[in-house]
Amino acid sequence: MTTRQAEGYDIPAVEAWIAANVKGLEPPFQWTRLQGGHSNLTYALEDVGGRRAVIRRPPQGELLPRAHDMSREWALISALGPTAVPVPEALAFCESPEVTGAWFYLMSLVEDARPLYSAADTRAWVAADARTRLAHSFIDVLAELHCLEPDELGLGELGRKEGYVARQLQTWYRSWTASQEAAGFDDPRAHQMQRFFLDNQPQQGPARIVHGDYGLHNCLVGADGAVAAVVDWEISTLGDPLADLAYALNPWPDPADAVAVDPEAATGGGGFPPRSELAQRYARRTGADLAQLDYYVGFNGWKTAAILQGVYARYRQGKKSAQDADLDLLRRRIVEALDFAERAVNRLTGGDAGKHG
Repeated sequence: MTTRQAEGYDIPAVEAWIAANVKGLEPPFQWTRLQGGHSNLTYALEDVGGRRAVIRRPPQGELLPRAHDMSREWALISALGPTAVPVPEALAFCESPEVTGAWFYLMSLVEDARPLYSAADTRAWVAADARTRLAHSFIDVLAELHCLEPDELGLGELGRKEGYVARQLQTWYRSWTASQEAAGFDDPRAHQMQRFFLDNQPQQGPARIVHGDYGLHNCLVGADGAVAAVVDWEISTLGDPLADLAYALNPWPDPADAVAVDPEAATGGGGFPPRSELAQRYARRTGADLAQLDYYVGFNGWKTAAILQGVYARYRQGKKSAQDADLDLLRRRIVEALDFAERAVNRLTGGDAGKHG
């Protein structure tokens, strides 16, 4: 909805700052709230001459340390702009919270492109004969990202380069155990598989930029079916690119799957090449050895279960309003994520994942 009101923004102060610091944009603007973006307050701006941009700041209220990090996003899109990884153009960054209570930044608005959240979005925007192109573009962009040398881009200090999976295993296992009592729910596989993943970690290769949430919901897809830009870089860091790859591949369908992709998911509407083809395409473009890919597939399933269990616990504690939440469905999704992880571990070991705790 177009408006002259915007949550979290002092419009006169922000527009005065833009007028003084950004060439080519002339206030006053029309402000249009954009969906998605991890609760960050994201608006499209249109100036008096019809020129458009996007402004983005963290949500209001107290935030966890390093959450909703606008400076991280700004650093990434600024560094990636000259590379083959498509991102919006970085326009300006304001690190003076006096302007509107938080850091914010402006980037270009990518025209005629949109994220895909559901099968309905895909059907409405991507013709059936363009879906192979979309899948190939999606995996090619990730391959380009993982081929970049962070130090050469000035991003060598973005995060610790070693031990990416081990740190994630520790973080999300703490989350599972801390949420266990409030959730009123436990599953022995969460503990068994955490130990399995710790004890069987593949050796990490050179650290690369990992997006952390790479999917069609964070890609702006052009009308031609190609990825026009990647957005939402706030949890990006340095780490193991194969963990990033497995996360990105998990929602894509494959005939060999024991359980089909959710038909309502963005990748569930048909017409896409199999996930195994996308994995091999990635391997050809990067030279990556995918012999242990199922380790990373299982790790991501286990991590998803831990994240969902934490959300479930907060609902049960009343820390999140459960008015519109389906708690039974959320609990089933925790179990389904562990099922998914268990199948991946069984493919690796040829046996029962529970025996590998």
